[in-house]
Amino acid sequence: MGDMVGSPVSHGYRMPAEWEPHSQTWIGWPERPDNWRDNAVHAQQVFVKVATAISKFEPVTICGSAAQWENARNQLPAHIRLVEMSMNDSWFRDTGPTIVVKSSNSGPPEQRIAGIDWTFNSWGGVDDGCYKDWSHDLLVARKILGIEKLPRFPHFMILEGGSIHVDGEGTCLTTEECLLNKNRNPDLSKEQIENQLKEYLGVEKVIWLPRGLYGDDDTNGHIDNMCCFARPGVVLLSWTDDEKDPQFERSMEAMSVLSNATDARGRKLQIIKLHVPGPLYMTDEEANGVTQDDEAKPRLPGTRLAASYVNFYIANKGIITPQFGDKERDEEAVHVLSQVFPDYEVVRIEGAREIVLAGGNIHCITQQQPALPPTY
Repeated sequence: MGDMVGSPVSHGYRMPAEWEPHSQTWIGWPERPDNWRDNAVHAQQVFVKVATAISKFEPVTICGSAAQWENARNQLPAHIRLVEMSMNDSWFRDTGPTIVVKSSNSGPPEQRIAGIDWTFNSWGGVDDGCYKDWSHDLLVARKILGIEKLPRFPHFMILEGGSIHVDGEGTCLTTEECLLNKNRNPDLSKEQIENQLKEYLGVEKVIWLPRGLYGDDDTNGHIDNMCCFARPGVVLLSWTDDEKDPQFERSMEAMSVLSNATDARGRKLQIIKLHVPGPLYMTDEEANGVTQDDEAKPRLPGTRLAASYVNFYIANKGIITPQFGDKERDEEAVHVLSQVFPDYEVVRIEGAREIVLAGGNIHCITQQQPALPPTY
């Protein structure tokens, strides 16, 4: 469809909430041995579980490299679409497009969905990022939009999809730790960044949490590990009751901000606590399975894992949630999510630890494509 001139808002677009209907989900296929242990064998099995679970609720497209295409096809159910695509790693929440919609019936249907192609720098650039070459990842969003024949809004700002979360009614959640980090957009002020979010996401208010999850060094504190909207006016917050846990201070800090905030519609927020597991740490065996080289961030034994149940994915009437092997907290998370989303089926993904070993979880590896909205 080509590039659009101007901002999405100037054309009537907005970013819908994750619980609004999807036409499909996009997922990348993991393979790099310096991030996924044992040549990603274990991670690939969990990715298959995630894709299969989501496919019960909506179509799924997996993108895999030429070298991995046959392997991926052999592991995936036949009804899941697989397309060949080069990538540096498989975090499609951050490298895929942020897809926006407009409900107005002006213009042809194919122009009522478009995608934002943010700039990407491997979560911090050459000195601070997760890997040194991200040239393939820079093209992921454009390729997805090309496959789907969707208009593209290119953007100069460095931003990953995991650093923003919207309620679909004008409010955006994010963290200062990430968006104001000097390794992203050092020449932009907080106000300038906020204005770009408003122009591109169609939001009217941005709620800034100071920091993300403790240990989330890979992404510099993405919001999708720390806090998310469950519906307008309701948020889920990563929590711990252990005052000695470094996460406690961050959770209390976020609670203070959220308790004193209102959303774009003037509502006070209902805050629901979602306890973190563990704490969990990378074992010697897990670290030894990762190829340690100069191209990617090292994965060291004893590293605290940035494990969070907030990093779940909302599919069409399905909640796809990680399970980390902490029986008490795993069960509690499923119970809380079942109460918060009573009309959804909560699906547990056992073995999600394999994803967090590489720096993220289920929300981080997925990217929703909203369905065509009803016209008015």
